[in-house]
Amino acid sequence: MKFVVKTDVGIRRTVNEDRVDVFEHNDSVILSVIADGMGGHNAGDVASEIAVSEFHKYFSTIDENAISTTEEAKEWLNYAFQSINQSVIKHSTENVGCEGMGTTLIAGLFYGKTGVIAHVGDSRVYRITDQKVEQITRDHSYVNALLDSGEINEEQAKVHPKKNVLMKAVGTEKTIHPDFYKVNIQANSYFLFCTDGLSNKLSEATIQSTLFSTMSLEEKGVSLINDANSAGGEDNISLILLSNVDEEV
Repeated sequence: MKFVVKTDVGIRRTVNEDRVDVFEHNDSVILSVIADGMGGHNAGDVASEIAVSEFHKYFSTIDENAISTTEEAKEWLNYAFQSINQSVIKHSTENVGCEGMGTTLIAGLFYGKTGVIAHVGDSRVYRITDQKVEQITRDHSYVNALLDSGEINEEQAKVHPKKNVLMKAVGTEKTIHPDFYKVNIQANSYFLFCTDGLSNKLSEATIQSTLFSTMSLEEKGVSLINDANSAGGEDNISLILLSNVDEEV
């Protein structure tokens, strides 16, 4: 798969607490990682940096021959999540000014025609074709808990005052329980990993229209960032765009 990685501080923020990257191993395994340091908490940028840099460290020693099934991929991802969670907690307790820090974290491990995604927080992954936009992950948020209980509806959720309150994040609990999703890599499709600075600002229709325009992959990534800034840009904006479409990078 081809890919582009983009991050932007936004219009209203002075610090970018997002960290995002894609790592490749011998052209056979791809790891996509996106983390959004918890806004309003101390050292959110430190938490997200620890998450992505440690994932890179673990991935640099991966044996691609040991990742051939969904269960093996889940086991590897879960190990990384548990280790990173402990690292964030350790750093927050040992460094003044980092108390209470945390981060969302999504990692997608792609091998062959399959991917396994591990997810904590409210950053998102979408699978997008010219026919459909599918949100793969489900936000670990207070608003989603209210939706699940039937206390509010989808329209109320969009404007709820506690929309950004997380129920789960890396570094805030001794043990972390990520959600896992198995996905197939379809022809003429995209995977979009993004922080809420993008998903809160752009409709699924706008995202789909941009991706299936005549722009290059690089230009599509830039366009999504610019559109989110034009829609307010109150938060940091980050994305990974993985393409299985025959197009110019």
